[in-house]
Amino acid sequence: MTAWVLGVDSGGSGLRIALARAGADGVEPPAGQRRTDEPVRTGPGGIDAGHLLAQLLPAARALLDESAPSARIDAVCVGAAGMATLGGRLRAELPQALAAGLGARRLALAADAVTGYAGALGETPGAVAAAGTGMIALGTELRSWRRADGWGHLLGDCGGGAWIGQRGLESALRAHDGRLGGSTALLARAEAAFGPVTGLPGQLYPRSDRPAVLASFAPEVARCASGPEADPVAVGILAEAAAQIAGTVAAVSPPGGGGRVALTGGLFRMGAPLTEPLAGELARRLPGAEVVEAAGGPLEGALLIAGRLAFGVCRLPADPALLHLVGDRE
Repeated sequence: MTAWVLGVDSGGSGLRIALARAGADGVEPPAGQRRTDEPVRTGPGGIDAGHLLAQLLPAARALLDESAPSARIDAVCVGAAGMATLGGRLRAELPQALAAGLGARRLALAADAVTGYAGALGETPGAVAAAGTGMIALGTELRSWRRADGWGHLLGDCGGGAWIGQRGLESALRAHDGRLGGSTALLARAEAAFGPVTGLPGQLYPRSDRPAVLASFAPEVARCASGPEADPVAVGILAEAAAQIAGTVAAVSPPGGGGRVALTGGLFRMGAPLTEPLAGELARRLPGAEVVEAAGGPLEGALLIAGRLAFGVCRLPADPALLHLVGDRE
């Protein structure tokens, strides 16, 4: 017995949609994929369900027409950034709309951290760190979810790209002022990237994309921390970032420190200046954990959840905010 399932990943660059056949033993490679370039709108009522459906339903029908013209979709998983706090309209409107539009009897509405976890580790206990501009970790022992950080660049995201970039620029300004903790190497990089550092406040403070601007300086910190003449201040910033990330992962890991750990997100492409101290911190804080490569990303995670839900055997824990399930589930 097989079923057709749909996985959806909604993020800042639009929707990614995949159709696949699923069986009791897993999900086959996608039969087709679509993407849109328009991010789903968010308003006073949260994520705009009508705007999401206007993009999702035509793409899903096109995928069915190409790959399975006479089939119906048995289960759908929509993973969306902001689902936990802004997903009220999706939870209220999508079940009926997807049942009417696609015939789907089962639906999962998931935070993007959950689909990221499922893509990385599947249905096994562990923890996943997602680090880019920001930083969040999600873990489970398969009974409940634990989330840590993801609070934004003003209140958290400790160890993430904006956090690293901000500390690098702070050290550049310290060097400019002649204060302790300054780095002339980072000062030179900051001036090459932004011009005279006296203009930094005017460049940063008014901008709505301030976290991304700060994160753009994180690779410069990594470059200063590399090689035989590595700048000790930059090395220290990345060592502290590694400690912050490891501490966040430890906070969500299953009790006893077991399970697997996956590191996802663009931040880890900075390489050894960050990943080497992070490996040491994880070994110290979670000696029983196994650090593994992520098996896939959020879209693969959405397909996995949809495939398991189609057969009523999803092992990942339901949660009102993080993983809302509609339909039969064992």
